[in-house]
This record gives sequence, structure tokens and C-alpha cells, in this order.
Amino acid sequence: MNQNELQKMVEEISLTSFNKPFVHEATFNSRLRTTGGRYLLRSHNLEFNPKQYQLYGEEELIKIIKHELCHYHLHIEGRGYKHRDADFKELLAHVGGARYCREIPGAKRQTKVLHEYECQDCHLLYSRKRRIDTSKYVCGKCRGKLRKKL
Repeated sequence: MNQNELQKMVEEISLTSFNKPFVHEATFNSRLRTTGGRYLLRSHNLEFNPKQYQLYGEEELIKIIKHELCHYHLHIEGRGYKHRDADFKELLAHVGGARYCREIPGAKRQTKVLHEYECQDCHLLYSRKRRIDTSKYVCGKCRGKLRKKL
């Protein structure tokens, strides 16, 4: 599927599922990694992850398009367009869009653990990106003293 076919598909889904036109741009963005698509607030354009289409097919892409169109139409109407808003949840359920996209193998976010701390009393381990002040902080489980693990 190319950019023109994607644009036509988004316009058709907007008319059939929402009864409203989509008058902005819909494009594939290969830089998206952990998300199926995104709605750009300033330009009102939609971007989609081409890997979702390649791995899971047109049916999954349609669900993602409906999800992003919910953001699009609600934002333009001035209603709650964020994931936590009732308007968004209600419209998404009504049109049958995906709440979450499927995971792309190998695209998980990786967090680096740079510092490990251990409670001296209960031996609970704490992994952190940033260093913490062990004179200020204590174990959340037993309130014991923390020690940096080597």
C-alpha cells in the first residue's frame, strides 16, 4: 500500500464510520516504533506505522485508522480527544477502533539500569536509571536502610 492508497482509505473510513470528511493528510511514517499511529495536533495530519500493516494486514490498519480518526474528529469538534476522556472512549467503542495496537516484535522500549540498590533488612532490590541519595530514601516495604549494590 502506498501513500495515495492510505489517504483514500482514511477518507473512506472517515465518511463511512464517522459521517464526516477527513480533509488533511494521512501518511506512513517508518520512524514510528512502539505505536500504531499518531494524530498531530497542530497540523491535524495522521501518521501510521507501516510495520503494523506489513505484519498484521489491512484489518489491523483499519482499527488503527479508526482510533486516530477518533482523536482527529473529537479534537476538531472541541470535545475530549485524549485517551482518558469519556468522549474518546465512547466514540472508539461505537466505531470499533483498536484501543491498543498490536506489539511489533523487537520494538520494545529498552530501559537502562545504571544503579541498583538493596535494602539491608529485607533485601528488596531497586533498579534505577538515576542515582538516589541513600541518606534521604529508605525501603518502601520495611523502611530499612538502602545500600548501593556493586
